[in-house]
Amino acid sequence: MLIRVAENFDQAPIDVLNNVLATKSALEAAQIPGVIELAPAYTTVALFCDPVRAIDAGAPIEDVFGWLEQRIQQALKSVAAPKAFGADRGRAGDNVPAYNSIEVPVCYDQEFAFDLDEVARTAGVHLKEVVDLHCGADYRVHCVGFTPGFPFLGGLPRQLATPRRDVPRKEIPAGSVAIGGRQTGIYPIKSPGGWNVIGRTPLQLFDPQKDPPVLLRAGDRVRFRSITREEFERATK
Repeated sequence: MLIRVAENFDQAPIDVLNNVLATKSALEAAQIPGVIELAPAYTTVALFCDPVRAIDAGAPIEDVFGWLEQRIQQALKSVAAPKAFGADRGRAGDNVPAYNSIEVPVCYDQEFAFDLDEVARTAGVHLKEVVDLHCGADYRVHCVGFTPGFPFLGGLPRQLATPRRDVPRKEIPAGSVAIGGRQTGIYPIKSPGGWNVIGRTPLQLFDPQKDPPVLLRAGDRVRFRSITREEFERATK
């Protein structure tokens, strides 16, 4: 089941993010029988459920989803839905729990930064200024997906916005930090991809042996820190 929290993301991304996270938090607190997973995204929360468990909890076989919908609506009464994004919007963000603040070290060495030149040309700045702008911004994780643990980060300086590559690469190394449009992100595992790669982090964003297996989750705050190639090599030993 898909719960749509907002129709427009670009108008007020942080407000929408806070409302999405508050919706997820309220649904978790409600402990609705049959709900097995909640996945927040840019404007929605996906609710995955097991109908058999819901039926065991009293849901009528002929209307399991109607039964679930009633409980979802009841749970969301605690979330102040925004009337409009502006001065009179709701305060759903007040219900959002605390999230992690994480510093991500990045080596912007050109061996790792396949597209740093292209980003600099698009922005009309020197390579160093791309690095300074990228490291100078505050980011929020708006959702995780595409590959396990891939964070979609909002907060990229507008000057660095760069269209995705016309032809995606067949293989991008794990840890690659990249820009796609007005977002930045990190490839947790080796995979295909069409974003502009500007550096690499030694951090491991996805480890199936850990619980949780991902380093970042929706709502987390992120800042990037530039490191030398030597620091990168030491961190990967």
